Amino acid sequence: MPIEVVIFDLDGTLIAFNLDYKALRGEVRENLLRAGVPASILNVNESVFEMLQKVEVYFRNNGKTEQAFNKIHSSCLAIAEKYEMEAAKTTNLQSGTLETLKEFKNMKLKIGLCTTSSESASNYVLQRFKIAEFFEVVISRDNVKHVKPDTEQFELALKTLGAKPKNAVIIGDSIADMQSAKELKTIAIGIPTGISTEQQLVDNGANYIVTSLIDLLVLIKKIIKV
Repeated sequence: MPIEVVIFDLDGTLIAFNLDYKALRGEVRENLLRAGVPASILNVNESVFEMLQKVEVYFRNNGKTEQAFNKIHSSCLAIAEKYEMEAAKTTNLQSGTLETLKEFKNMKLKIGLCTTSSESASNYVLQRFKIAEFFEVVISRDNVKHVKPDTEQFELALKTLGAKPKNAVIIGDSIADMQSAKELKTIAIGIPTGISTEQQLVDNGANYIVTSLIDLLVLIKKIIKV
């Protein structure tokens, strides 16, 4: 089937990954501990979203109100946004980002962006590097209830773009990106420039691996010709 849509991840894919994840997770964990969440259910190696999923279950099973969970949920995401904004101010575009986006636009491909970063942080990056114009849809964590590897972000992007999964390509540097693409049955292209190794990307569903965005451009042209 023809490729109509390419959907990118942001951190580690289009921009250099420089988020201090270790410090972020540590501060979120401390915040949860202060709120009475037992240390036994928290793992500092898990993402903020994985921790919050466990906390939601814990609150539900222990008679805590939804309002109480929403309060701690908001405070944890505020911590995350603080780190994301710090990273956004010091990151750089990956080599080939601008050239690739321009060429995809010239090829009449619809371009989307799905990121677990906040809307404020992602918009800051897009404006800072003057690349917002290339994206017909941007789905941040603020636009959905569930982030990747749940498929909600990508499904919303595809719906907005009026495209089916079989006509889309998802490009990302994380296991979560590949898992989402695999579940949706889109073409999954992994780029090991962020948080995951080439082998991890392959093991979690990557159909192709590219080492740079310039290589991505070459690959997409080959796929379209096929």
